[in-house]
Amino acid sequence: MSRDLTRVLIVDDEPMVCAHLSTILGSAPDIDVIDVVYDGAAAVESVLRHQPDVVLMDLRMPGVDGLTAIERITAFRHPPVIVALTTFDSDHHVFRALNAGAAGFLLKSTPPEDLIDLVRVAADGHTVLSPAATRRLLATAADRQQSQNRVLARLDGLTEREVQVLVGIGEGLSNARIGARLYLTEATVKGYVSRLLTKLDCANRTQAGLLAQQAGLLESPNPR
Repeated sequence: MSRDLTRVLIVDDEPMVCAHLSTILGSAPDIDVIDVVYDGAAAVESVLRHQPDVVLMDLRMPGVDGLTAIERITAFRHPPVIVALTTFDSDHHVFRALNAGAAGFLLKSTPPEDLIDLVRVAADGHTVLSPAATRRLLATAADRQQSQNRVLARLDGLTEREVQVLVGIGEGLSNARIGARLYLTEATVKGYVSRLLTKLDCANRTQAGLLAQQAGLLESPNPR
């Protein structure tokens, strides 16, 4: 990012949660919590007014919920990065948030040091998916095998190199780290990522990373 500070908007209907997150993020010298709001409608207004870099969005709130707010915000011409705030009892909502354009999700119980690092990762445009939480989300789906088969069919037209890049995205790696692993330049990886998003009809890296998880590519050291 070109800015020295990552500007963060926190959205949660529980004031204690907002205060907790504000305290943690405010302790980082490169993060500025520019606003705290308590419902989705206020979140949309705050994004328009303050233009944050990252929005931490609770999903279940009275009035305009987080899912509706995500849909409205991602429709903006230059939307911020949105990361869903969740607990382990809102699996279905997380999938809907990712499909609506959220760049990932964080558990509200994320340790302070991890929270700060993950906000930085999100601000840099990388995938924010907790591997343990993602595995749990996928394991709770009643039709996991059927879903996996559908996803594998979507990946059928990918080259071996494209699958390798997709695995890196699913692991939350940056383009530079994927390039180092595959002995490719960062610019070359960027090209692969763009083609993957088009081929897989994904709006962002997070959706592509989720496909890698759903396809089971991260469960094997040598996918495909």
